[in-house]
Amino acid sequence: MKPRYESLELKIMRSLNVRMNLAAKEENYYLNLEKGYKGEEKFDEWIKPLSNDRIVLNDLLLEYNNTLFQIDSLIISSNTIYIFEVKNYESDFFIEGDRWYSISRTEIKNPLLQLQRNESLFRRLLQDLGFNISIESYLIFVNPEFHLYQSPLNLPIIFPTQLNRFMDKMKKRPSNIKDTHSKLAKQLLSLHLKETPFNRLPEYHYDQLKKGMTCPVCQTFYNHLKKTTLICSSCGGREEYESAVLRNVEEFKLLFPKSKITISDIYEWCNTIKDKKTIRNVLTNNFILIRRGKSSHYVNND
Repeated sequence: MKPRYESLELKIMRSLNVRMNLAAKEENYYLNLEKGYKGEEKFDEWIKPLSNDRIVLNDLLLEYNNTLFQIDSLIISSNTIYIFEVKNYESDFFIEGDRWYSISRTEIKNPLLQLQRNESLFRRLLQDLGFNISIESYLIFVNPEFHLYQSPLNLPIIFPTQLNRFMDKMKKRPSNIKDTHSKLAKQLLSLHLKETPFNRLPEYHYDQLKKGMTCPVCQTFYNHLKKTTLICSSCGGREEYESAVLRNVEEFKLLFPKSKITISDIYEWCNTIKDKKTIRNVLTNNFILIRRGKSSHYVNND
């Protein structure tokens, strides 16, 4: 009922990573966002066999008692709600007491504490909504290059080598979705907060960003236009100039939501296309022109 989409934060950070020099900490944060999303996509593929007779809700941002919490994936079945915290960690880690460390002894956040917090808040929210249903929470590791040493046997962790067996176990549990379950799912969707306050975007300004159109495959800036086709010198990818301009208009709107879409701004932003008339034609064919003299600009058709 709620598919997963790339977050606004990830889209902006991906663009900034190409168009400016991020500080090491910011670049690492961006790479972790990318890695996390890819792990969630891998989880979504893995969980597909269960979606026919269960309700799947992804990326729920909820609030209980003035406290925000985010659930990577929530599955509603007949008798149980499953909460999944998905991690795409790779390399070796180990546990000492309640603390988690990388193999180089760098301490990381204990993901189990986050899972326990989410379950506790969700349980109380569920009670307030008038539902009494069993909850099971799991920490899922999807990267086959991940290993955790000294892990107690009783932790609610599913390791990459256990995914297939866990799936078989889930399939054997019958599920018959009724109106009550659909009602709960709709209530949770109505409570989902679309604007997340968790964004940690670096400060950026138009003048400091590199202008031009990037290849959607490898993120290299285009530098060759042959008739109506842009050709990537890095991966050989090809793209019609109109789709490339429209994609870059969307990127411009993403980065500067308060700015108006004008021919001059998009011409400068796209950079690779040297003819303003080409930019004007693309905008005129795909947007509505608001005529206001020097303040004329384009808006979406909808």
